[in-house]
Amino acid sequence: MEVDVQTAIEIARERAVVAAYAADPDNATTWYTNIKRVEWRSTKSIQVGSRIAFIAHFLGRTIDYTYEIKEFVPDERLVMATSEGPFAMETTYTWCDTPSGGTKMTLRNRGTPSGFSRVAAPMMKAAMRRANGRDLSRLKRIVEREPARE
Repeated sequence: MEVDVQTAIEIARERAVVAAYAADPDNATTWYTNIKRVEWRSTKSIQVGSRIAFIAHFLGRTIDYTYEIKEFVPDERLVMATSEGPFAMETTYTWCDTPSGGTKMTLRNRGTPSGFSRVAAPMMKAAMRRANGRDLSRLKRIVEREPARE
């Protein structure tokens, strides 16, 4: 069973501001509740081929995985993927303008679990949807209160 969870939120800030904050892995521990640590495994730059390790706590387990940037179009789209562990995952961020001048950010996680993760896939999907909603709400609160940079 493939897991495919997509969540979106409107944020009352310009797309460049939202995208710059969300795409920076060094901010991940601030807006992702489950991510506890981030370590660069390559040059500290968001570009295709960059590798970033994440240590997360999800469904009572500590998970250590490394994402590789697969696609990056500044202010539009970021795709990163991992093939490690029992749950190979691809995460996609997209940003687009809203009619009100803000930004719609979409967070999509998809992958095909193996082993025990396959049995737990329906529960994982629901937990991911809840976590993604909380994380995007947290991102919205953080970015909307950040002062504009001149």
